[in-house]
Amino acid sequence: MIGGNSRLARMIEEQIRHRGIHDQRVLDAMMSVDRKHFVPEQYHRNAYHDGPLPLVCEQTISQPYIVALMSQLLETTPDCHCLEIGTGSGYQTAILARLCATVISIEIIPELHQMATRNLKPYSFDNLVLIQDDGRNGFPDEPPFDRIMVTAAPLSLPQALGEQLKEGGIMVIPVGDRSGQVLYRIRKIDGRLEQEPVCGVLFVPLT
Repeated sequence: MIGGNSRLARMIEEQIRHRGIHDQRVLDAMMSVDRKHFVPEQYHRNAYHDGPLPLVCEQTISQPYIVALMSQLLETTPDCHCLEIGTGSGYQTAILARLCATVISIEIIPELHQMATRNLKPYSFDNLVLIQDDGRNGFPDEPPFDRIMVTAAPLSLPQALGEQLKEGGIMVIPVGDRSGQVLYRIRKIDGRLEQEPVCGVLFVPLT
């Protein structure tokens, strides 16, 4: 296991478990991935704080609780084929790689794609593919996906992502602009996308 220190354990206990995250697979995954490895060096002292942190190009790494919440909402199983839109620094990506059989993660910003590639290298995941591209169109080469996670907020649900979600699959996505965003869990049932609002959130826009 990479990481796994007392500050990380305290972060998980106080910020995540105590707020109702009960999926043991998610808790174990977050204990095995040290958030400090995914934030810029100048913010290492704040790596376990309860909030987002700056990255590059006006992007951020999400609050630990939000990462855990979205991971739990996704209801992953070990055989899931997962698509992530918005690799960022690779933190959420690493969690997904612990939870799913395969993960394809797409990042549009070259600097972030390069950062995530460096950050993830020590973990030696053999079930993870990183792609630098526009994720709004999903990844039509390998659908359908059992699970889709989007870590930036579009103004409305991208049609391509709904089409690439497998019947019975789940997507977790924030939708809206900076004046108001809602985190949704979406299930595909009989070809329809059933939307369940979860909570208000604030993500960077899906570019």
